[in-house]
Amino acid sequence: MPTPARDARVYDAVIVGGGHNGLVAAAYLARAGRRVLLLERLDRTGGAAVSTYAFDGVDARLSRYSYLVSLLPKKVVRDLDLPFAVRKRDVSSYTPVSRGGRDTGLLVTGQAARTREGFRELTGSDREFASWQEFYARTARVAERVFPSLTEPLPTRAELRERVDDEAAWRMLFEEPVGTAIEEHFHDDLVRGIVLTDALIGTFADAHDASLRQNRCFLYHVVGGGTGDWDVPVGGMGALTDALADTARAAGADLRTGHEVLHIDTDGTRAEVTHRTPEGTEATVTARHVLVNAAPRALAELLGETPPDPPAEGAQLKVNMLLKRLPRLRDSAVDPRLAFAGTFHVAEGYAQLAAAYAEASAGRLPGSPPSEIYCHSLTDPSVLGPDLAAAGCQTLTLFGLHTPARLFAADNEAARDTLLKSTLAQLDAYLGEPLADCLATDAQGRPCIEAKTPLDLERDLGLPGGNIFHRDLSFPYAQEGTGRWGVETGHANVLLCGAGAVRGGGVSGIPGHNAAMAVLGR
Repeated sequence: MPTPARDARVYDAVIVGGGHNGLVAAAYLARAGRRVLLLERLDRTGGAAVSTYAFDGVDARLSRYSYLVSLLPKKVVRDLDLPFAVRKRDVSSYTPVSRGGRDTGLLVTGQAARTREGFRELTGSDREFASWQEFYARTARVAERVFPSLTEPLPTRAELRERVDDEAAWRMLFEEPVGTAIEEHFHDDLVRGIVLTDALIGTFADAHDASLRQNRCFLYHVVGGGTGDWDVPVGGMGALTDALADTARAAGADLRTGHEVLHIDTDGTRAEVTHRTPEGTEATVTARHVLVNAAPRALAELLGETPPDPPAEGAQLKVNMLLKRLPRLRDSAVDPRLAFAGTFHVAEGYAQLAAAYAEASAGRLPGSPPSEIYCHSLTDPSVLGPDLAAAGCQTLTLFGLHTPARLFAADNEAARDTLLKSTLAQLDAYLGEPLADCLATDAQGRPCIEAKTPLDLERDLGLPGGNIFHRDLSFPYAQEGTGRWGVETGHANVLLCGAGAVRGGGVSGIPGHNAAMAVLGR
């Protein structure tokens, strides 16, 4: 076997993986005057935070894998002078339901009076709305106090508890299964389900799971930005990673795509990183620090160490669509442009979520798969070409819940097709016309729809088991072995800068920022 070519330069940092966190770390370090090399396996940077022309001959730039922004701190955007913006959604959510033989639903907006009326029409009283206001006022106070800590050195559990300064909130988010708080606060099954969904995005768990993995997922969904708002990236998610790549390059970082890292050797002071070039040859570079924007399991393999236990598997279906028009709703009282402007919940009542979890736990695809849908083009039409926008076309992205990777292991393609069919059937149950009649077609006359299972995400992006968080999320406080910033590993000069770090997950840039701060602090 030929000896890998050796680069004579010594880099201050080699970053493995060009997803958004790797790009954040590269930009911070290069702007601080460090010599930085970033190596990305794919032929582009951005990882899961990319925008793509997903359909042949169709001028629509879709956020293909990750959709909304909440956890990205304004501090990162300011520090790096990023030309990037988000837009707020006027509607929070719409959840259709059939009650008493009548098609209706719950529309939650930023207008309290209108939302109160919606709760009253659904439940017959103001009790659920009052509980809703109280519950989310409490999570908002937690968000204000916890979110700023995510870009600071890790607090201890006691320090974070003191910072939260609300024992009831601490108990419901950090100590008891979130299902307990949901059932204490709310009585209506549909309302309970709407609240629970934030605990299940990419997380396969029951509302009362003793592991509290659902609590950790819920916490990260309600603290983002210090408000819990989930906003639409202007220009699509790729606008963020393109801006990060441009900023890193302008500061002097060397970003190389098509370079797959094969091995990392380190003595704790210097490291050698061996990678395969686009030409198929091997090369080795030397660095004082290595920052790995990949899962902890992938890092162990690169170091030649025993991988940790397999991570919790991914449990989501991702579907991208382009429509000729938004479909009519069976609930004729709600304009589709309002219903789809926020998060459109499908089969996400509390009992429905529990039934889907039970079926998947038993090894079966859910018969009534729950999902939620976002129409980004209503908030940001710039993702559509002028002709598509003029014609009234809209994008739809669907995120399905409770579909763990194990259900696709025997035959991924067949299971994908079955799940997609039943997921769209659930949506059609609330529509006044079949969704298939609204789908646009590509240059070959094919419907503009694509679906990705956890195994597809593992293949396309290297996500272990399709887990969008790389492993179970962690509470944002220090535990044994987590280190000062939550990015440290068993090697002094090797750091995690991806979603598998403490305070990782989502499109946040937080692990990238924290890994860069750990390097600069040395």
